[in-house]
Amino acid sequence: MHSEGHIVIDRPYRCSDGLSALESSKSHLNPSRRRFLKYAGAGAVAVAAGIGVFKLFGSSAPTSSSNSTASSSITSTPPSEYTMTTPIPPGIECPNTVNTRFGTLNFFDGFPDNASVQKIYDNLDFQRAVQAYLLALPALNQAGMRSGTLSLGPANTTVPYLEKPMDSMGIFLTAAVEVYTGMWLDLSNGPLVFEAPPAVAGSINDMWYRWVADIGLTGADKGNGGKYLILPPGYSGPTPSGYFVVQPQTYNNWLFWRSVPTKQYPQPSTDLVKKYTRIYPLSEAANPPPMNFINMSGKPWCTVAPADYTSWETLNQIVQQEPTSSLDALRLGYFASIGIQKGQPFAPDERMKAILTEAAAVGDVTARTITYKIRGGQEDYYYPNSAWRIPLPGGYQFQEQAGVLSLDDYISYFFLATGVTPAMVGAGSAQTWACLDLNGNPFDGGKNYKLHLPPNIPIKQDWSVVVYDNQTRSMLQTDQEYPSVGSTTPRLQVNSDGSVDVYFGPTAPSGMENNWVQTIPGKGWNILLRLHMPTQPWFDKTWRPGEIEPQP
Repeated sequence: MHSEGHIVIDRPYRCSDGLSALESSKSHLNPSRRRFLKYAGAGAVAVAAGIGVFKLFGSSAPTSSSNSTASSSITSTPPSEYTMTTPIPPGIECPNTVNTRFGTLNFFDGFPDNASVQKIYDNLDFQRAVQAYLLALPALNQAGMRSGTLSLGPANTTVPYLEKPMDSMGIFLTAAVEVYTGMWLDLSNGPLVFEAPPAVAGSINDMWYRWVADIGLTGADKGNGGKYLILPPGYSGPTPSGYFVVQPQTYNNWLFWRSVPTKQYPQPSTDLVKKYTRIYPLSEAANPPPMNFINMSGKPWCTVAPADYTSWETLNQIVQQEPTSSLDALRLGYFASIGIQKGQPFAPDERMKAILTEAAAVGDVTARTITYKIRGGQEDYYYPNSAWRIPLPGGYQFQEQAGVLSLDDYISYFFLATGVTPAMVGAGSAQTWACLDLNGNPFDGGKNYKLHLPPNIPIKQDWSVVVYDNQTRSMLQTDQEYPSVGSTTPRLQVNSDGSVDVYFGPTAPSGMENNWVQTIPGKGWNILLRLHMPTQPWFDKTWRPGEIEPQP
């Protein structure tokens, strides 16, 4: 029953149901069950008693003296039990005092006081901001790539490339000593045509750092070169024939590849890249704009994003630029909860700026800790009792269990590396990395170490080990152009049984200069072993690299 501004009795009234009966029954009340509800101003008051349930709707209060007296009596001396009271199981009710890592919280019958409200919201905003940062790591990583690329020229026409293998002057997450080319694609003005050169292997990754398609050797053109038609999100216009068609979910995308040998081009060169690479709007296919090729070999170049408050401004820019449909609702919900929402200004107040600044710092050190001291089990390592880690335990989609994102693997990878493709797992290449020595200690640039690679390294193409800076996750910058040793290293010394020893330290062992990677006292480092076109002994683990052993 409902009557605006009146008391409604849900069952017929009986004389024994009067409020006065509550006073006469106090001797039967359980002192541990003191419960009452009090609402001030407009709202509703519900009182459960032996008389049934009284409901007050609206802001008008009953005016009868008997009801006013009863209400006053209940408020000043709340009964602890009503006829309909039942035991409440443990864990449902909130205690009056809750001690937490962010202070003591006080409650009145489950309702927080003002000081507790502030503490709880400060904590909630901080928690959400840290998780938002970690979930945004792929996009922030990709934004660093975009910033570095577009610093050289506009999207779609600027092609940074290397005349010779990547050296240590570039701040570029875990790059290999390879001949790379990359470019930034902007689909906001419509479809683009990409004419891929031959003798390359690469991929397109979207703004959230998801794999879109492979190009080259592992792509539709099979390393022979060909035309790709790249459609923007939501595009439903005409698609002419004669193209390999791909459609990312975002407008901003990174296209990258490395030059690789093929039967037709056993010695690939950047001449092929410059001769055949073209990208232009589909609408300008008859008269494509000129390309701007920029040789970045031996030049400083940063593609790594900062981990500070500016991360939030970067994330906001991404959210504003990309379709809401390009990301899941939960992640967008985390971003929105800290003030980053498509179509809305990002304008945190001073309190929120302080929280976001701290959250970015905590997010960064959390990602570092997950990466360098992962707390997972054997599934994160290639071998028992080994420091050699699996970069992609759940594959390029980071799912060790189908449909479940492996959060720590996801965070670790995008803190440490760039580029995702199915070809990273399987016949195309194999990778393993380590940041601890044989004894479980982090590598110290002031100490000496040795890595033994047994005979018959299982490859069809080449292998390499590269040393990276723990801070920048880029090649360690020393006196060496390449902090690397591999099968293509000039004058590499191979042992009589076909095995190879690689040395690390501030100075080279006598006679082993070509097998040595220089390190710096006072700096930490990590190492990545790559095998291109690995063979079966790698997959069945009958061939295993040695652990990295401290030396005198």
